Amino acid sequence: MSAPVDKERSLIDAALAVREHAAAIYSGFKVGAALLDSTGRTWTGCNVESSSYGLSCCAERTALFKAISEGVRDFETIAVVAGGNGVATPCGACRQVLHDYAPKLKIMLHNPDTNESRSMPLSELLPHAFSEANLKGTGR
Repeated sequence: MSAPVDKERSLIDAALAVREHAAAIYSGFKVGAALLDSTGRTWTGCNVESSSYGLSCCAERTALFKAISEGVRDFETIAVVAGGNGVATPCGACRQVLHDYAPKLKIMLHNPDTNESRSMPLSELLPHAFSEANLKGTGR
């Protein structure tokens, strides 16, 4: 599940690059994400904000949805890059959607302002996730 160091740096670099395209027109908080699938392909995404804040989409979900829309369903690692204080972790909505499609995902966090980095399994960020198992017997 763990990516070699050069692949990890490559993911962080891809997330840094796509972060420049973020449409953070309201918050000013730009985020980039790079998602590595099991074939070695990288899918990138940035946050896209709307004046109706609930319609905004985070970088992590943008990258995941791009991959899913192309038929990819097997993922290994995601790098999330954002500035500010400390390292920014995925929001609750992103944690849930990532769990739905990649429960064993490795999360790499990086702050280019402080050069701080941290890695962890998604299960550490969402230890008691709601999952498909909770839906069994509901007609699904």
